[in-house]
Amino acid sequence: MGGLVRLLGHRLGRGSARGGKSRHMFTVYIIQSQTSERRYIGLTQDTGQRLRHHNSGANKSTKNKGPWILIHTETFKVKEEAYKRERQIKSYKGSEAFKKLISHGRVA
Repeated sequence: MGGLVRLLGHRLGRGSARGGKSRHMFTVYIIQSQTSERRYIGLTQDTGQRLRHHNSGANKSTKNKGPWILIHTETFKVKEEAYKRERQIKSYKGSEAFKKLISHGRVA
């Protein structure tokens, strides 16, 4: 499984130093509204771009509920693993497991 990344400025999808091939990584992320403390869980290949998208009001689910900040990320090399983890975290929402994830990092 992927490791925990707690870096807001972490860029994904950059070309590697060897041969310039693109390295595809998938990130499961949790953002939180600074006004309502609502949270949103999603999956992306570029967390910076995705956060800007949420804050621009272009996402129906998060429109008019921000500004949003990134509070948790986990990166994966395989999209299917990232999707599985996203679904797992969404199933936690509101539970003790979700609270532990937000406060302590990764919860299996």
